[in-house]
Amino acid sequence: MPSPIVIVPACTAQIGNHSFHVAQMKYVDAVVNGATCLPLILPALGAATDLDTVLARADGLMLTGAYSNVHPSHYQQEVHNPALPQDAARDATTLPLIRAALKRGIPIFAVCRGFQEVNVALGGSLHQAVQEVDGMFDHREDKSQTQEQQYAPAHQISLTPHGEMARILNGALQLKVNSLHGQGIAELAPGLQVEARADDGLIEAYSFGQAGSFALAVQWHPEWNLMSNPASVKIFQAFGLACRDYQSKRGKA
Repeated sequence: MPSPIVIVPACTAQIGNHSFHVAQMKYVDAVVNGATCLPLILPALGAATDLDTVLARADGLMLTGAYSNVHPSHYQQEVHNPALPQDAARDATTLPLIRAALKRGIPIFAVCRGFQEVNVALGGSLHQAVQEVDGMFDHREDKSQTQEQQYAPAHQISLTPHGEMARILNGALQLKVNSLHGQGIAELAPGLQVEARADDGLIEAYSFGQAGSFALAVQWHPEWNLMSNPASVKIFQAFGLACRDYQSKRGKA
């Protein structure tokens, strides 16, 4: 069989005098090295995206982290901090893409912004500043530190016993993860199942697929130094296996 194709939606960025569709290499590399699939970067075309054409060729969908946040108008809130970056073109691409991919049963793995996107796409809401919520920790990185320090394990999470994440990690109930986010889930969308929480109660992982399908989202960054982290490798391998299974079934349809 040829390599399964994993769609990786792009962000938009201004570099010098020109506008770009961009995807961070660490996510693309994780699809290649961890899931052993072929990433295909999808431009942030919004309503101009032909979802049927894209998804007819897709065996998986990887929703990445980003510098930008999901615009709060998508969950009926006003902007809390206008200084934080937005990416309307990515929102307009990923939110309908998520819903369409779920209808097809395409395997989905979402990280950080992607974790927040799925929740919003399915009817949930976000805390725009977790550190300002009573009882919550400050989950942001220290930007005065080196990149390696920012992505180092920062806090522990507790996995739901017998959940999908625990199954992938061979029954593990605790995991130490990095933490580089200012926003987080406030209200979990209908149909999503909590897979892990931080010690302050903030949701750190959830599953959202139908029975027999792979649909998992995490707030931390398992793609960072992927191949040196056994837990992250297991997660990406499980995603890749699901993509190959979907590819096989699609080929027989």
